[in-house]
Amino acid sequence: MPAIIIYTKSTCGYCHAAKTLLNKKNAAFEEISVDGDMEAQRKMSERAGGSWTVPQIFIGSTHVGGCDDLYALESAGKLDPLLAS
Repeated sequence: MPAIIIYTKSTCGYCHAAKTLLNKKNAAFEEISVDGDMEAQRKMSERAGGSWTVPQIFIGSTHVGGCDDLYALESAGKLDPLLAS
């Protein structure tokens, strides 16, 4: 399974929903909180092509995007193959 990194904020419902789906898939992930950490959020934004919203999810070298993007992959049957790559 590729490395999974998810940038989050503690008060973000979309972050919690994305983590719930990943946990349901038994996909281990590294969570990087950007709560009050402008430097971490800047680094996240650079890595995410300028996006400042959370969550930002990376599976291996693939930038998935946010929570809706993650669930769209799941609905399309594309999340499992990405997690297995």
